[in-house]
Amino acid sequence: MSDIVIQPVLVGGDINCYSVARAYHEAYGVKSIAFGRYALGATKDSNIIDFRIDPRITEEKEFIEVLLKTADELAAPNKKLIIMGCTDEYAELIIDHRDILSKKYIVPYIDSELKNKLIEKELFYQMCEEKGLDYPKTFIYSKGEEIKDFGFNYPVIVKPSDSVLYWQFPFEGMKKAYVAHNEEEFKQITKDIYEGKYDKSLIIQDFIPGDDSKMRVLTCYSDQHGKVKMMCLGHVLLEEHTPKGIGNHAAIITEYDQELMEKFKAFLESINYTGFSNFDIKFDIRDNKYKVFEINLRQGRSNYYVTSSGNNIAKYVVEDRVYNKELGLKIQKEPFFWHVIPNNVVYNYVKDQELVNKAKKLVQEGKSATSFGYKADLKGNFKRRWYIFLYSINQMRKFKKYCK
Repeated sequence: MSDIVIQPVLVGGDINCYSVARAYHEAYGVKSIAFGRYALGATKDSNIIDFRIDPRITEEKEFIEVLLKTADELAAPNKKLIIMGCTDEYAELIIDHRDILSKKYIVPYIDSELKNKLIEKELFYQMCEEKGLDYPKTFIYSKGEEIKDFGFNYPVIVKPSDSVLYWQFPFEGMKKAYVAHNEEEFKQITKDIYEGKYDKSLIIQDFIPGDDSKMRVLTCYSDQHGKVKMMCLGHVLLEEHTPKGIGNHAAIITEYDQELMEKFKAFLESINYTGFSNFDIKFDIRDNKYKVFEINLRQGRSNYYVTSSGNNIAKYVVEDRVYNKELGLKIQKEPFFWHVIPNNVVYNYVKDQELVNKAKKLVQEGKSATSFGYKADLKGNFKRRWYIFLYSINQMRKFKKYCK
């Protein structure tokens, strides 16, 4: 068993991909192979990633051909290839072609039947209703529908039911999610969206009050038998506020909430979920309930908050899928501060001073980390250091511009 060589093959090029590659490098000293349509700063000039550009990688036929060819090129008796998607689109492609990919790769994902129930938000909310998970009041809107009453008042959140399809057809002024404060704004938002090629339903939701600090993120790993083996809950301090990046976590402190975690553990095990799951949740001060927005069928974009707090995500996959070990349940209880923005941005823009003080204390205690601050990748790597410097400057500019 000790002679086994681990080879991660990742699909995607953003910070999600970099964080996964870093987890594998930290745990096993291996360099990940990654594919993407074009070069991105997050993974460019990295010593821990062999990044390969293929402009057609999102096309199904190309996706399968490239990954199978790569597997054949890497094949060796003692080598285990693990494939992981680092965006919704790539994760869904892997799931849809799990049967053929699993002949060459370890594929730590659910099947397409369960995927289809979870990615369509209206079906996911039906499952939440059945399983006892709270979610915001929701109205499913179809193109051209005349609506006078959602069953809740403005302001409302407007977002696509199928986010993967939505992002395939970009348009000017496109946002990840919208806030409509009145009927006029709602009509303009829906008009802008449906003037493009997206024609599926929209999710209209009750706007839950509160800033970024009311958000939570929960990342779990379920083993090949559908049993939850790791849970890491994060209290979000700040999110990005650019139009296309809104909702992306920028700073997190891990925390423990037994009741909340038990609910989600029961949900995942009741549907026989396998692999990583990632939930976006918000605390509603009106009724003191945590309400889930969606499930991501993969590790989240901010997954290094999990690894850096002591739960290396690569190890869970390898121990479970390569070595077939019986894993114990690990629930993160100790606080740890993760951020992908400079500390001073966190200190200046987080409104809750108690959270700011907690972050400062964790920094002083050495219980903090950034996704990009990896010494093994920075040593002698001027281009990488320069990118991180410019990235930090750019983040400060973005928060000054967008975070009101």
